[in-house]
Formats: sequence, structure tokens, C-alpha cells
Amino acid sequence: MSIFTLFVLAVGLSMDAFAVSICKGLAMKTVNLKRMAVVGLWFGGFQAMMPLAGYFLGSQFKNQISAIDHWIAFVLLGIIGINMIREALGAEEECENGPDASLAVRDMFLLAVATSIDALAVGVTFAFLDVKIGPAVAFIGVVTCILSGAGVKTGNVFGARYESKAELAGGVILVCLGVKILLEHIGIF
Repeated sequence: MSIFTLFVLAVGLSMDAFAVSICKGLAMKTVNLKRMAVVGLWFGGFQAMMPLAGYFLGSQFKNQISAIDHWIAFVLLGIIGINMIREALGAEEECENGPDASLAVRDMFLLAVATSIDALAVGVTFAFLDVKIGPAVAFIGVVTCILSGAGVKTGNVFGARYESKAELAGGVILVCLGVKILLEHIGIF
């Protein structure tokens, strides 16, 4: 997997966390570097851990299904992406009923898990694509950390107007990556 493809994937995966971070920032009266770092580290950490777990899970079955691995990657990324697009197009001011300004461990843990479930499925596809998992998950975690911290500031400054656009962009990116993987493996690219 090229660095560009990995970057695009990392950005796509981080859009759920970015959207929630915007809501967090919207709920905060003041935003400082510490709050941005806390949100970024929670989301970035889980966005790195989940594909790692998915990779080890997928590695257990790699030999049994290597003939259809590209189809699995295509389907998983397609489902995740389409779901993100559907949520983005149906979003109606999610920040109003969404996350509050709390950075308590319980609240952040639940949000971090919820925003990184997609990354677990992507980790499974990594096992089939022979991705160097260490650098890949570190890169995804760093990109998510940075974007989530920026999301807190964005939400605090601009409000919720970018939340659904971020989720829509993430969904389109993941669907396109799934198609690219499929086309590469069947020899069209």
C-alpha cells in the first residue's frame, strides 16, 4: 500500500472522530491545547489500536480465504463508506443531541470505541493486503490525532456546519479505496 493510499485511508477513517470532535468543540466554552490533545489522543489511540486488532483477527483466516481477499476488502470498505455517506446525508444537527464538553474517561472511552469500529474492519482487510501493520496503524493514529484536535478547535470556532461534510467525504474516500483495491486485484489497474 502506497503512502498516499494509506494517507487517504487514514483521513477517511478519521472523519467520524473529526465529526465528533467538532461537536465536542462546539460544546466547550473555551478550547486550549490540552483539551485538543486529550480528544486527539483518545481518538488517535483507538483509531490505531482497532486496525491492529482487526489485522490479527484477519491474519487467522488469511490462508483460508486468500482467493477472495480483494472482494472482502471491497465489500468491507464499501459497506463502511456507504454507511458513512448515508449517515452524513441523513444528519440533522447531530451536535444538539451529541457529545457534550466532558472529557471524562468513561465518556471519551465510549466515543473513541464508537468512532473506531470501522477501523477494526479495515484492519481485517490489511491482513489480506500484506500491509506493514506497525507503520500503518501508527500513521492512522497520528493522522486521526491531528484531525481530531483540529476538529475540537473547528467546532469551537465555526460550529457544526462541517460535521456532515466531513462524514460524507470520509464515506466517499472509503468506497473509492474499496473499488481501487478490487480493480487492482482483478488486473484492471
